[in-house]
Amino acid sequence: MTKADIFEKVQEGMGLARKESAEMVEAVFAIMKSTLESGENLKISGFGNFEVKQKKDRRGRNPATGEELTIEARRILSFKPSALLKAAINK
Repeated sequence: MTKADIFEKVQEGMGLARKESAEMVEAVFAIMKSTLESGENLKISGFGNFEVKQKKDRRGRNPATGEELTIEARRILSFKPSALLKAAINK
């Protein structure tokens, strides 16, 4: 499913114009993005949790050359689905 498909589903479900549904979906995504960029976790009841985690520096190896290198610290995003979503998927 693409973002355009989501626009279309919102348009059909709410009876909005395509432009309005696109703006609504884009606004929701912008709020989600800014929340996660600031390092806050995002919980959507009945859907799941998005969590920003901090990874430390670690040693790694270039598989092509075998050269050792340091993989720099970074933030990663993880998603844990809610029990309701898991149950719906596994019906």
